Amino acid sequence: MKSLIVNADDFGLTEGVNRAILDGHRKGIITSTTLMANGMAFEPAVAVSSAVPTLGVGVHLNLTQGRPICTASQVPTIVTSEGSFYPSPGILAQRILARKVELGHIENELRSQIQKIASAGIRITHLDGHKHIHLLPPIFNVVVRLAREFGIQCVRCPIEPARGALGPLRSGHPGWPRMAKQYLLARALSSLAGWQAEKVAKAGLHRPDHFYGLSQTGFLDRGLLERMILEVPEGTSEIMCHPGYVDEALLRTRTRLRTQRETELEALTNPRIRQLVRELGINLISYGKLPMTKGPTPSKCDEPVQEAI
Repeated sequence: MKSLIVNADDFGLTEGVNRAILDGHRKGIITSTTLMANGMAFEPAVAVSSAVPTLGVGVHLNLTQGRPICTASQVPTIVTSEGSFYPSPGILAQRILARKVELGHIENELRSQIQKIASAGIRITHLDGHKHIHLLPPIFNVVVRLAREFGIQCVRCPIEPARGALGPLRSGHPGWPRMAKQYLLARALSSLAGWQAEKVAKAGLHRPDHFYGLSQTGFLDRGLLERMILEVPEGTSEIMCHPGYVDEALLRTRTRLRTQRETELEALTNPRIRQLVRELGINLISYGKLPMTKGPTPSKCDEPVQEAI
């Protein structure tokens, strides 16, 4: 059986992103999302998700955007003098290598993010990282430990196949230099994820067998999405996406994904894409169903999202 998770990152970032993720779930193929505990639109995201039980919700662990859940004085080595996170994974990685970061501060902050979401009544399906910050080896060890502590069964390991990741470069898009840069970043992240996969297995946690969407970040459209769906193999797969509506709040946010988010939403809700999923017999699931696919094969009737497509 081919089972596919379509996960929308950045739930809670802005209300426009929240609306787009819900539209992509109700009208398209999104099955799962990950919530930012420190997002500007966290409370609205929690409120609407309670009314949509078929949308799986995980935690989008964040150490690079906005302000921490902990007070700055509780986590001084991971924030600037203004009390905000350092603005990129590269800066944080350099500080970790220079031993300027106390891993206890990272653990306290990530635990607080998970606890905030759990306390809001969310049944957490999995953990992943904003800008994939969770893949840094010292941080990944913390993430695995916290997953076990909170009884969370799944962690994202974005190991993207190199051949399939060439799709954007083969598309003839005029932005190919940026695509080439994203492809190289995707290869590096995939290597990091490959090193971490064994830790997931040893901890008794779960991850999809296959992953897509790293190289397509910033370029995902209907054509690339269709190509990814056609390549979905047997087993479990995840496609990562970033839908959103452009509004004033998004324009004020530190993100390179703005109008691209609406392009992604158009692809995710396109009738042809929905039809293709049906024709290929792909079972759409959320991360909450992933552990079941590693044991007895689930029936399609177990997943409400599939019936809506």
